[in-house]
This record gives sequence, C-alpha cells and structure tokens, in this order.
Amino acid sequence: MGRRSRQRASAPQRERTPAPPAAPAPRAAVPQRPTAPPTTTAIRRSRPRARAAAPQAPWGSFPLVELCALAAIVFGVWGIVAHNGVLLLGAAGLGSVAGLEVALREHLGGYRSHTFVLSALCAVVTLTVLAFANADRTAMLAGAAAVLVAGLVGFRQLFKRRSGGVGLRVR
Repeated sequence: MGRRSRQRASAPQRERTPAPPAAPAPRAAVPQRPTAPPTTTAIRRSRPRARAAAPQAPWGSFPLVELCALAAIVFGVWGIVAHNGVLLLGAAGLGSVAGLEVALREHLGGYRSHTFVLSALCAVVTLTVLAFANADRTAMLAGAAAVLVAGLVGFRQLFKRRSGGVGLRVR
C-alpha cells in the first residue's frame, strides 16, 4: 500500500495540477529484450477467483458419506484382521458407494467433472451383466467399450449443460 492510504481522513486534500508533459528522452542504442507474456500461474495469482461451494447433499448437514467411509474403513480393518473376504468385499462396496455418491452429486451440480468415473461405472455394470449372461469375452469387451465411449460423450455433454458451458472444471 502506498503512503496515500495512510493519510488521515481529516487532512485537507491538495488540488493537483497536471505536470507539463516531459520531452521524450533520447533512446540509447542498446537493444532491449522483449518481455515475455505473463505465465498462467502469474495471471491466476493476480486474479483470485471466487470458488462456488460444492452442492449440498439432499439430507442436509448430516455426515452420511463420511459415516459410510468410516464404516468401510472399520469393515476393511476387521476383514483383514479376521481374514474374512466377505467383510473386505463389503468394505470395498460401501466405500465405493460413498465415493460415487459424491462424484455423482458434484457432476450433476456442475461443480466438478467426474465424467470418466461415471462412465467407467457404467462400463463395469455392463461387464457384470454380460458376465452373468455368459456372453463371449470379445462381446463383453466390445459392449463395455461401447458403453464407456457413449458414457464419456453423454456425461461430458451433461456436465457442459449443468456447469454453464464449461467442458472441464478441476478444483
């Protein structure tokens, strides 16, 4: 801050008269280096951006996702100690559901793009359904790849609509 910001408000202000334009100084024959344009980090630091808050959960301020993640950690540790594969599988499922809920809420709210995570979820569900249907492996991979590509395109378009035209928003 300059000195002017520290002046007292009660001090009388002097009127300024514009100074006469000075004659341009003769240039030296020294070549000047061109200045590089400011980097993106310098631009980002100079213009802080207001961040929008993450979308609120439908159940309000109750920490349901955090409790699900805590339960997944407890079940995971219990499954490792007890050598129980069912507890480990339940812990992985519960933790995945907690993370996917946050990803879906942020994506649909236009807050942050989770296009690949949601598309991969659709592809895994397709693989599971085709595996239970005893489909050929090539058909399973082709179906999962088609669903993955369609999901990438669809979820990206959905995020663009929800975020106001922004195709990608990271942090």
